[in-house]
Amino acid sequence: MKQCVHGMIYLTVLVAFAACDAPPVPLDDIVIEKTFVPEQCVRAVKVGDYVRYHYNGMFPDGKKFDSSYDRSSTYNVYVGKKQLIEGMDRALVGMCVNERRLVKIPPQLAYGKEGYGDVIPSDAILHFDVLLLDVWNPDDVVQMKTYYTPENCSRKVEVSDYVRYHYNGTLLDGTLFDSSHTRMRTYDTYVGIGWLIAGMDQGLLGMCVGEKRIITMPPSLGYGSNGSDIPQQASLVFDVVLLDLHNPKDGVSIINQDIPQPCHRKSVAGDFIRYHYNGSLLDGTFFDSSYSRNRTYDTYVGKGYVIGGMDEGLIGVCIGEKRRIIIPPHLGYGEEGTGTKIPGSAVLVFDIHIIDFHNPSDTVVITTNYKPVVCETLAKKGDFVKYHYNASLMDGSFIDSTYNYGKTYNIVLGANQVVPGMEEGLKEMCVGERRHLVIPPHLGYGERGVDGEVPASAVLIFDIEMIEMEAGLPDGYMFIWNEDVSADLFTEMDADKDLQVLASEFSDYILRQVNEGKGRLAPGFDAYRIIENMFSNQDRNGDGKITEDEFKLKADETTHDEL
Repeated sequence: MKQCVHGMIYLTVLVAFAACDAPPVPLDDIVIEKTFVPEQCVRAVKVGDYVRYHYNGMFPDGKKFDSSYDRSSTYNVYVGKKQLIEGMDRALVGMCVNERRLVKIPPQLAYGKEGYGDVIPSDAILHFDVLLLDVWNPDDVVQMKTYYTPENCSRKVEVSDYVRYHYNGTLLDGTLFDSSHTRMRTYDTYVGIGWLIAGMDQGLLGMCVGEKRIITMPPSLGYGSNGSDIPQQASLVFDVVLLDLHNPKDGVSIINQDIPQPCHRKSVAGDFIRYHYNGSLLDGTFFDSSYSRNRTYDTYVGKGYVIGGMDEGLIGVCIGEKRRIIIPPHLGYGEEGTGTKIPGSAVLVFDIHIIDFHNPSDTVVITTNYKPVVCETLAKKGDFVKYHYNASLMDGSFIDSTYNYGKTYNIVLGANQVVPGMEEGLKEMCVGERRHLVIPPHLGYGERGVDGEVPASAVLIFDIEMIEMEAGLPDGYMFIWNEDVSADLFTEMDADKDLQVLASEFSDYILRQVNEGKGRLAPGFDAYRIIENMFSNQDRNGDGKITEDEFKLKADETTHDEL
């Protein structure tokens, strides 16, 4: 005879075997068949727990008499408190969330001889296909399980802190009901002052920025019976990652300072500062960098040109200093943020490197490194000077050096041939003297700088050495006589004695006087250009020649600058 065996678990943990063709055996107790058991069972139902489950109710012949699925609503009830038929009360004990059981209940543990109206007849055996979705107990509290902790945790969430976090919200069976990730926006709120459900208010306390934790809460600390998209009396599970944390009382924090020594000067309000920075959020998310633009950020400090926190954080810095400035949102970009790069209510972290700073009232700082024992002839306006220099920025970046070219740099002092700061630094130097110059940008290359060489608004450093110097002419003169002027000057110039002096005659004569030591041209300028200008000034009618009537010495002139 063919036999088949059905494995059934009685509540008394007995296993019954029945032949396939045997008549049905009356049930003395409930029979439980576990049709699905989840891999993990964190918690099993106990007497006194509150459960939410779905079920299909059937008779032994398979005819359905009831189903929670048809009502699109779970059955919610306390276990072991006689709110269910006795057989179901006992069958639910020990179940795990997402476990599925086929429960067979004899009539004496169901509706007995009375049945249930027209739905369940007298002495009916009932079969229930049960899927457990939720379990909790009125004594439950918030459970927190941290599964990632950052290496550095300098601060933890406290009551009244403002936080930004991402989360996935699920029911206990894993059903997703909400996620900040899908909205691509953090959830931003105060903690511990009632802006959140009580369970989340508790679950966020003690978290570090970057920490990830699972927060599980009973409905009494969640939405209770008031859930809309969430089933009533549902346990909630939030997978949270904390991205940001601050308190409205926070000020600017300055850490990780690297201060160069010596530090001769610290920035004050009103200074103009050039610095590099990397900007990130508190969780390390990058949002901006001056390095990526290969250009410093240049601004006045203490005048409201930058966000309040940066204005404060840049005060008291040294040139070359590196520091981290942590700025709460009320001193940063506030509740609105900047759009895509900086979220609303975000704490900002700036790692900065101070390149240089100056004040609009600064003058050239001149330090004499060496002065010869004999230093009597000092450079003045109009002198032609030759000097060597090494030029750099305040951070030591090389700009230029005359030593690389093997020749001096030659200028006439006071002729606007160099930046004003260099003019100032060269004055009253003697040959052989060496100086160190610090030139603020308004006396250097200004706000424009020199493309590819000197950044805009850069402080300049020059180490200079005076090599040679030639005395200039008195102010306003480009040519002077070294001896008394000839009484018959015009006749001497008029080589062909045609009573007019041509440009060639004029030029030859002046150059001859210079070569013979009788006259002197201003040093450092083009001699032919000077002579050409002298001739033009004498040629009053512009006909290319000078007549005796036109010819005058400078001493006789009121508006011309020539002989």
